[in-house]
Amino acid sequence: MDITKENRKWLDDFKLSHPLVIAGPCSAETEEQVLKIAHELKKSDATIYRAGIWKPRTRPGGFEGVGAIGLKWLQKAKAETGLLMATEVANAAHVKLALEHDIDVLWIGARTTVNPFAVQEIADALVGTDKIVLVKNPVNPDLALWIGGVERLYNAGIKKLGVIHRGFSTYEKTKYRNIPEWQIAIELQSRFPDLPLICDPSHITGRRDMIHEVSQQALDLNYDGLIIETHIDPENAWSDAAQQITPNALIQICQDLKVKKPTTEEDDYNTEMIKLRANIDIADGKLLELLGNRMRVAEQIGALKKAKNVAVLQNKRWNEILGKMILDGQDKGLSEEFILKIFKAIHQESISHQEKIING
Repeated sequence: MDITKENRKWLDDFKLSHPLVIAGPCSAETEEQVLKIAHELKKSDATIYRAGIWKPRTRPGGFEGVGAIGLKWLQKAKAETGLLMATEVANAAHVKLALEHDIDVLWIGARTTVNPFAVQEIADALVGTDKIVLVKNPVNPDLALWIGGVERLYNAGIKKLGVIHRGFSTYEKTKYRNIPEWQIAIELQSRFPDLPLICDPSHITGRRDMIHEVSQQALDLNYDGLIIETHIDPENAWSDAAQQITPNALIQICQDLKVKKPTTEEDDYNTEMIKLRANIDIADGKLLELLGNRMRVAEQIGALKKAKNVAVLQNKRWNEILGKMILDGQDKGLSEEFILKIFKAIHQESISHQEKIING
């Protein structure tokens, strides 16, 4: 797949002085709601209006979208505001209806990207069109699967491609709705620098109070834009209420975001340094998450020891761990001295957690 600078032309043609902003409700609910949000977003940095028409839900019984009638509402919103319109498509029938209603941007959702048969069906339905097509990462952290989705569209002759990073599903509870796994998106960006990369902080966080934080992190990592769920009455939204913000909140977030624009060699250096430091911050965050998980397991061990009246310190087990970590650390270029310092500190913290459990 030879993604060249020509592919970025659709983004450059907007001639924006800021990162691309795609905004709008998780779901189109009523004609009045769609139009009111669109007119409010005209005051913001948003260039593209997003709204879900068909909503794949994890479990049956939830609101699954208004269907094709919503496409007429998007047409009207475009006529009244001039904003480009975007919606999610999951099969060839969706594509056909979206094209008939002149939707400008189609995105393939995370649940669809994970299915090569579905992506190929969509690619075949799009042959010969000039629409902008964005591919969300699959629900599972599989870079090859994400790239494969883009390749199927590229092979179908789609010339206006981009990707959306919306995070990855995990069984573990974290502060995110979908863990970012930033390194996967960064790897994709490194392989295909001319493939526009857009961050979806709404789905990564699942919480409106974290939208700014994750948006800033994405811009620090040189993302090209943001797709943010925006609603006139977020608390009463028919889907994903907790992660939607108001148009005024979107305006404020865009004003508060710090955008770096390289123009000189010194700026290039600073931009690269910001990106590398952001990578360090990502790694540090994952370290803390892992350490927190480890201490929770240590507390469970402490409770078991208390129940069986077993001593906290088990020297044989500790020496086995230390020996293994020294060998594994050497394979990763880490010195024995460093490993000893780190794991002695971790071991002491684990003992402290267990002693608190045992001593009540």
